[in-house]
Amino acid sequence: MNKVEEGIAVHIGEENLARLQRVKIGIAGCGGLGSNCAMHLVRSGFTRFVLVDFDRVEFSNLNRQAFFSLQVGQFKAEALAANMRAVNPELELEIYVEKVDVTRVKRLFVDCDAVVEAFDAPVAKKRLVEALLPLGKLVVAASGIGGCGDGDALTTRKVRDNFYLVGDGVTECSLDTPPLSPRVGIAAAKQADVILAHFLGRLGNGEGE
Repeated sequence: MNKVEEGIAVHIGEENLARLQRVKIGIAGCGGLGSNCAMHLVRSGFTRFVLVDFDRVEFSNLNRQAFFSLQVGQFKAEALAANMRAVNPELELEIYVEKVDVTRVKRLFVDCDAVVEAFDAPVAKKRLVEALLPLGKLVVAASGIGGCGDGDALTTRKVRDNFYLVGDGVTECSLDTPPLSPRVGIAAAKQADVILAHFLGRLGNGEGE
């Protein structure tokens, strides 16, 4: 246990920390949701991750994604790995700079205990969830996180035993309701909270949490 992990254990206990460190989490998309959720999970004590994203960091991402201006041009999965290791340098990270499609889902996430769905396109979200649910993984997705205001409208809903959905379910990102840091950050934090509570055995029924 390194100094960072000792600091986390002060809050959750060594036994709980050890439990979290056995969990492997897939981050499907390292943008606004994925990058922020991953940082919350590292700070919560998780140490094993699979990071998947084909895209590069752009200046237009910095309004909501967990990157820095010096990282513009870098692959998001690699930049996120660096930022996660800046918190805890002893993480076990598998980094894949590639697109996630149905044919790759099993190969990429077969060893994961939970997967964070963090895509932009609704069709891609749907296909990923449909591919993962039969595998028995805990899947935490998001829908309806655009714009600003009424952050309390972003709720956590239990769809089935291994599937949770975060968001208002209505406000998709668009020109009128763009992806902005506060609501994207709230949704990412809620995704991380579901995973943390699940593996600590403290998850409620998920209705309107």
